[in-house]
Amino acid sequence: MASHRKPPQHRRSGSRTRTLFTAVLAGAAASAGLDGVGHAAPKPAPEQVREEVGELYREAEAATEKYNGARERTEAAERRVSELQDEAARRTEELNAAREALGSAAAAQYRSGNGLDPAMQLALSSDPDRFLRDAGLAERAGAVQATEIASVARQIRELDEVRREARTELRELEDQQERAQRHKRTVTGKLGKARRLLSRLTAEERARLSAGTGGGATEGSPDRTGRTAAAKPSGGGITAPSSRAHAAIAYAQRKLGSPYVWGATGPDAFDCSGLVQAAYRSAGVSLPRTTYAQIGAGQRVSRSQLRPGDLVFFYPGVTHVGMYIGDGKMIHAPNPSAPVRVAPVDEMPFAGATRVV
Repeated sequence: MASHRKPPQHRRSGSRTRTLFTAVLAGAAASAGLDGVGHAAPKPAPEQVREEVGELYREAEAATEKYNGARERTEAAERRVSELQDEAARRTEELNAAREALGSAAAAQYRSGNGLDPAMQLALSSDPDRFLRDAGLAERAGAVQATEIASVARQIRELDEVRREARTELRELEDQQERAQRHKRTVTGKLGKARRLLSRLTAEERARLSAGTGGGATEGSPDRTGRTAAAKPSGGGITAPSSRAHAAIAYAQRKLGSPYVWGATGPDAFDCSGLVQAAYRSAGVSLPRTTYAQIGAGQRVSRSQLRPGDLVFFYPGVTHVGMYIGDGKMIHAPNPSAPVRVAPVDEMPFAGATRVV
């Protein structure tokens, strides 16, 4: 008898599965542009990279100024906490000395057979809070003892207040440290993305982009061969309106060619606000750390009134600063792709100017 068995179903199922899997792979390859030939991601045009990197640098610089501000407030909080801790230690020593004096008086009183006055007992107890609550008992002591006990009560209150203030400052310090770290993460993220974009260009393209960032290959900037152009001698050719402005400009000129490093204030690397702060510090003038504080640190002047030594600010958020040196030019620290250099004032959106001396 002839066999009427059906063919095994698993073979057909396997065939259909292989066909479907092949079709899915083909569709995935087509959607990803993988048609059997390896294709690298399209290389971006240098101008596109320049625009994207420029925007990343501006965003990073805004975050840098916020970081600088947070660090400045952190340092102030650290100093205040240290001062309060020193004051608490001093007051503790004074309190201990006062209590020791009371202890001597208490011992003499006890030896005399009079027993310890309740106020004296409270003053010498290990529970200052209870003593403060019941400080009215001091009135029961003799006149001399009452004065001494009242002094101890005052010192305990003052010490407690110093400790409360120190705890408040410590919380503020922790908040500022967290803000600084948050801004730092933003800066490093932006700069990392910019570096990745730049890495997709050739060395020559990167050199051209760098030369075109912040005013071209002017004094103190690298030329296409990577060499740094010679800077003018200190104060060369610039007439400043005051000796301090002259000294600040001379300092900035000596730093032409120094690298941009975010958060840096010299002496070998700078960010934009760090450069002008260091320049005026060398001239004996103290400036705030951030651009948005520096713009309010002197007399505001219009663009038509600019004189050498004035600070010039850029972008709507006042996130960049340079030092005007006359003839429509400034010295500034542009960004990580360009060192400290001379550049035209009109290369960025002007936001205002300040005369600090």
